[in-house]
Amino acid sequence: MAEMARAVVVMGQEFEVREYPIPDPDPGAIVLKQELGGICGTDLHYWQHGFTEEKGLGHENVGIVAALGEGVTHDSIGRPVKEGDRVVLQPGIPAGFGYGFQEPSKLCGGFAEYMHLNLPGTEWWRTDMSAEVGVLTEPFTIGVHAVDRSRIRIGDTVVVQGSGAIGMVTLIAARLSGAGKLIMVGGPPERLAIGRKFGADVTIDIGEVPSVEERTELVMQETPRGEGADIVFECAGFLSATPEGLGYCRHSGTFVEVGHFVDMGSIDFNINRLLMRKNLSLEAVWASQTSHFVQALPILERGDIPFGDMVSHVIPLDRVAEGFAALNGTYHLGDETVCKIAVSGSA
Repeated sequence: MAEMARAVVVMGQEFEVREYPIPDPDPGAIVLKQELGGICGTDLHYWQHGFTEEKGLGHENVGIVAALGEGVTHDSIGRPVKEGDRVVLQPGIPAGFGYGFQEPSKLCGGFAEYMHLNLPGTEWWRTDMSAEVGVLTEPFTIGVHAVDRSRIRIGDTVVVQGSGAIGMVTLIAARLSGAGKLIMVGGPPERLAIGRKFGADVTIDIGEVPSVEERTELVMQETPRGEGADIVFECAGFLSATPEGLGYCRHSGTFVEVGHFVDMGSIDFNINRLLMRKNLSLEAVWASQTSHFVQALPILERGDIPFGDMVSHVIPLDRVAEGFAALNGTYHLGDETVCKIAVSGSA
């Protein structure tokens, strides 16, 4: 391909939009014309630390097949594929982080007009769901993975800490898996309203209830006999949320760490009181496996859950910095509260 494509490049904490040649697809690979790429909490946390090398971010993506490499006739689960089909992808690769953390000139970042899906171990799937739903495929697989690890049982009382996209998809996955009561702890109020739409029975606004002790008491009041939740998912990505969430758990309950895909530092908590005396099960998830995408796709494609309502804002490539700044501070773009921000490509 002789055309050029715009792509977002980050160095330190500074963003720049550059142009690069669109490559012909390698054998076994495809070139994707981007529709949407979600700004992930992982992108945000790495950006907060600052990048020491130029990177092309973006790994939650949906787009249209622009070109198929030699030998490509079917997607990763055997569905026929052709140019013009919509595709979602699994960003991870066996060696570690995949798309969105590579050299930008290779068009392996999702905040771009085109993306070359050529990294080893890449999985991708043809889909008929809308772009607004498709961009949430990778985040939803994190919720699926977290709920799988929790070993949730029908009727369990569940707490989800965090009302961003990962909190929302974990809430949905927990509801689908049989949670009896769902409690969401987070903010601001507009996000909690979305949480109620997706199945939260109780919401606790950390802005209105700033005290950890008061929030814990409110959670306990919503659990059987006031003994605590069966399962707590930490999806907020703040260090202080972990000891607080451990305090929500009942004796012999389960705590699942979901929000720390980036090293944000260490915490100090009482191991005896919060873990040992409670006889807790402690779980954590690391990205998603192909099996979680296979589990997630039929639910997303069924269309009976309004996943797309989670996407509050779609911004162009040259406004990526504004999107990161909103998620890093006020959770507002202008006068509007953000939930999930997606970056528009050219498709």
